[in-house]
Amino acid sequence: MERLSQERAPILEALNRYKAMRVVPFDVPGHKRGKGNRELVDFLGEKCMTVDVNSMKPLDNLCHPVSVIKEAEELAADAFGARHAFFMVNGTTSAVQSMVMAACKKGEKIIMPRNVHRSAINALILSGAIPVYVNPGVNKDLGISLGMSLRDVEQAISDNPDAKAILVNNPTYYGICSHLKAITELAHRHHMLVLADEAHGTHFYFGDHLPPSAMAAGADMAAVSMHKSGGSLTQSSLLLINHSVSEGYVRQIINLTQTTSGSYLLISSLDISRRNLALRGREIFRKVSEMAEYARKEINHIGGYYAYSRELINGNTIYDFDVTKLSVHTLDIGLAGIEVYDILRDEYDIQIEFGDIGNILAYISIGDRRLDLERLVSALSEIKRCYAKDKTGMLSQEYIKPQVVLPPQEAFYAESEPVPIDDSKGRICSEFVMCYPPGIPVLAPGERITADVLEYIHYARDKGCFLTGTQDTMVNRIRALKEG
Repeated sequence: MERLSQERAPILEALNRYKAMRVVPFDVPGHKRGKGNRELVDFLGEKCMTVDVNSMKPLDNLCHPVSVIKEAEELAADAFGARHAFFMVNGTTSAVQSMVMAACKKGEKIIMPRNVHRSAINALILSGAIPVYVNPGVNKDLGISLGMSLRDVEQAISDNPDAKAILVNNPTYYGICSHLKAITELAHRHHMLVLADEAHGTHFYFGDHLPPSAMAAGADMAAVSMHKSGGSLTQSSLLLINHSVSEGYVRQIINLTQTTSGSYLLISSLDISRRNLALRGREIFRKVSEMAEYARKEINHIGGYYAYSRELINGNTIYDFDVTKLSVHTLDIGLAGIEVYDILRDEYDIQIEFGDIGNILAYISIGDRRLDLERLVSALSEIKRCYAKDKTGMLSQEYIKPQVVLPPQEAFYAESEPVPIDDSKGRICSEFVMCYPPGIPVLAPGERITADVLEYIHYARDKGCFLTGTQDTMVNRIRALKEG
C-alpha cells in the first residue's frame, strides 16, 4: 500500500475552503456561524463558531463518509497501523460499545477483566452479551488491580470455548499492561476476536520505548481516546479495526448510537491531532516519558509516597508498564488518594486526574511542562509535612472479586426496588455503583451485594470519593431485584 502523506489534514483544508466561500447559511445550526448568539461568540471565539457547521457535500458526512472525512480516516488508519479508523464523536464510550456490539450478539459470551470501564458493561446491557469475567491480579500493597494473567485467560477460554471475543485493557488507568500479544495469539487460535480498550493508550502508537499498541499486537479492534493523551478535543476518539473485521458492518453498528450531527469542531480536532502525532508524536512522547520519570524520582525522594513504574513488571499480571503514567501510592502518609486529590485542588489549585482509596494519578501528556511538575512535586512535599498522619485503619483494598448471579442486561431490566444501602447485603444489584473517576464499577447489575462491597462504598464515601451510577443521587439507596 502506498504511504499516505501525513502532512495532509483533509477536514481542516475543507473547512478553510468553506470559510473562504462566504456561504449564506440557511441550514443548521441555528446560531448561523455565531450571529444569533453573541454571548457564545464572546465565550468561544468567532473562529470556533464559524466552523461549527452542518454536514454538507463539501464537508462530507460522518455517518457515510465518501470524501474528506473518508480521506482523514484513511490517514488516521495509516498513522496508527490499522486497516481502517473511524472518527468517533460520542467519546471513547461509544467506541468501546461499538466494539462489543460488533463482536457479540445477544446471548453470546465475551471474556473480559472485571476492572473494565463502565462503558464495556453498559455495552452488555445494550447488546445482551454475556460477560465471562477474568479476575485481574491484585497488588495488595498498592491496592490496585492489575492485568489478566495468560493462564487465567487460557482457563476462561477452556471453560467457554463458545466465547466470541476477549476484551483487554491496554493499559489500565494506573498504567498496567497485560501480555496483549500472547493473549491475541491465544484468542485467534480459538477463533475469538480481541478488543482493546486503549482509552489511555493513544501514545503507544508513537513510542518505541512504550508498551505495544493493540494494532501492533494483532488485536482486531481498539478504542483509542485521542482526546486523553493525543491532544484532540474532549469527546473525540478513534475506533481502529484490523483485517478480520468488516468495515461496513462496524460502521452500521457505530451508526446505531452515534449522532447524525457530528461536530466539526471534534472531527477536525481528530484530523489536526492525528497529523501532529504522525509528524511529531515520537519526539513528543519521548519528552512526556522523560517528564514523568523526572516527577517519579522527585516524588519518591520526598519519602512516604511511592510513584511506581517498570520495577513492578512480573511478566504475568504486570507484563509491561506505561511509563508516562504518574501513579502514586499515598497510604504510607496516612492519607487516602482521594484526600490528597482534594487537598491538591482546594489548597494548591492543582487538578489531577483522580484519587482513589490508596492512589492518585497525575496525567502527564502532550501539553505538560516541567515547571508544572515542579509545582506538583512541591505541593506533595508540603502536603506530607502538613497533613501526614498515622495510617492505622486505612483501607487498601481496591478490587473486590464480584459474585455474578445474572447477566447485566437481565438484571438491569428486571423488576427492582430501592433498598437502603445498609439493608442491602445479600441482595442482587440492578444498577451500578462506582467512584468516578475512574469509572470502574464497584457493583454492576447482576452482582450480589456483599459485606466487602458495602464496607468499600461507606469508606469511599467517607473519604470523599464521588459515587455515581445509582438512581438515588445521594447513594443512600440502591436498587435491588425484587425477591420472591
